[in-house]
Amino acid sequence: MVAVKTGRASKLIYLQPDEAAATPDVSVFRAPLGWISLIGQSGRLVGVRIGNTSRDAAIEACRADEVVQDLGLHVSDWNPELRQKLESFANGAPINFKDVTIAYRRPLPEFRQQVILATRTIPYGGTVSYLELAKLAGSPRAARAVGSSMATNRFPIIVPCHRVVASGGRLGGFTAPGGLGLKEQLLALESDDKQAS
Repeated sequence: MVAVKTGRASKLIYLQPDEAAATPDVSVFRAPLGWISLIGQSGRLVGVRIGNTSRDAAIEACRADEVVQDLGLHVSDWNPELRQKLESFANGAPINFKDVTIAYRRPLPEFRQQVILATRTIPYGGTVSYLELAKLAGSPRAARAVGSSMATNRFPIIVPCHRVVASGGRLGGFTAPGGLGLKEQLLALESDDKQAS
């Protein structure tokens, strides 16, 4: 695996070809936010799916994922620690996911790396606009490109794209099943005066 270091403390991990060829493991569990799926490869988190209405829908969402399409999947509780953290988060615990390592199969463009890393710095209960996130990522005129990066986020909640809103406090978009209703639910979940651990 290759680590990409940036000017921030965080980093992105890229799988080596042999790791990217491994059959993905998928953990599927029910939470107040709907069914959640964790996609792992070679012990690394390579995707999260949220908001599905059933276990079968969650598994089908994983089957449609580019990682799984090529390689099939194996359903298992492959990362019980992360599953438990997500269950606690979905039940209202102020959990911080900044320590969770995320892995990609292919290198991302520099701008997208910076957007993802900047998104991971948005605190629990906080929000930023697409324009503010573009500035945080070092490209102050790229608010629309930030929106595109958020729309293709492979790690909702872990990379908290739900905390990125349109100017004027409007919600903007959200591509997970449940759409803006799920985004509202996530923001409401974090709206209490809780501090993330």
